[in-house]
Formats: sequence, structure tokens, C-alpha cells
Amino acid sequence: MKMFYLLLLIGLGFNVRAQDVPVKWATQETFFEDLIGKALPDFQGTTIEGKKFIRKQLKDQVVVINFWFENCPPCIEEMPELNKLVDKYTKKGVRFIGITHDLPGKAKRFQKQKPYHYQIISLTKEEIAELNINHGFPSNILVGKDGKILFAMANFSLNNQEFKAKSLIFESKLIAELQNLPAVGN
Repeated sequence: MKMFYLLLLIGLGFNVRAQDVPVKWATQETFFEDLIGKALPDFQGTTIEGKKFIRKQLKDQVVVINFWFENCPPCIEEMPELNKLVDKYTKKGVRFIGITHDLPGKAKRFQKQKPYHYQIISLTKEEIAELNINHGFPSNILVGKDGKILFAMANFSLNNQEFKAKSLIFESKLIAELQNLPAVGN
């Protein structure tokens, strides 16, 4: 019987082939790359004013979504630079929303303490996880007028050299979408 199993294993071994495609290890970077071209999923939440918010309110708009929460130091660190984006592109038609799992009242108090110029939408942790478009906090998602994700990344910063290159690509894709031109870079 042992000989039978040994021969079976040897026979199966001849039928096993090496993988032809290189392995793509799952990282935060590959997660974000895989989002490009996918539609922004449906969601609904509550604004800090207590009003219902649904994804359809973003239809036909260029949208920047920032995932953050109050007790996230990197989230807070990037807020001044994100506010500069808001100041620069809101008048050009870009919609900015911040999605948090903080309750609306808590997020409203936070916004008074630390001015954050995004419209803030509260979802539960589970609802954020179901979206499957953020990979940690902070995450920044650029959505085109067609509702598809153009670019996604973690921290946004034009001052921190670690994040500057990706941040410049994010902004170039934002500008290209506004001008309806092909973006440069990946």
C-alpha cells in the first residue's frame, strides 16, 4: 500500500508544472494599483450635520475621498496639505469628502478643533471595510467623472519626500481629469 501512494505521488509530481506568471505579492501598493479603473462602490452614510449621504450624490463629478479618523496621527498630519488641495480645486469643480468611522457628532467636534475643509461622512467600520477601497488610514482615492477610480494612495504630502512622488502623480491625474486629458505617470 505504501508503494501505491509513493507511485501516486511520483505520478502526480510529473503533472505539476511551474507557474508561468510571476507572483504578485499583496502589498498596500498593489492593493491601490488594483483599484484603478474600478467603479466607486455604492455606499451611504451620515454627514456631520446629520443628513443622509449616498454615493449617487457624487455622479458626474471629479471626487477626492480621504479615509481618516480622529485618533490617526498620519491622518491629522496630512490634513493641512489636503486643505490646500481643497482651496486650489474646489472652484474648479472637484468634490472633496472625508470618510470616517467616527460618529457624526464626534467628527463635527473634531472639525471645529482641527479645521478640515472636506465634507465629512460617517460610516461604520464594517461599512468602510465592505467598500474595499481603502487599505489603512489614511487612504486617498481619486474618482473620475465616470465614477471610476483613477488613482489611490496612502499618505498625501508634497512636503514629505517619502510621499511626494505619489502625491504629485495624484495631483497630475486630478488636473488631467479636470482638463479631460490623458494623465502622465502611473
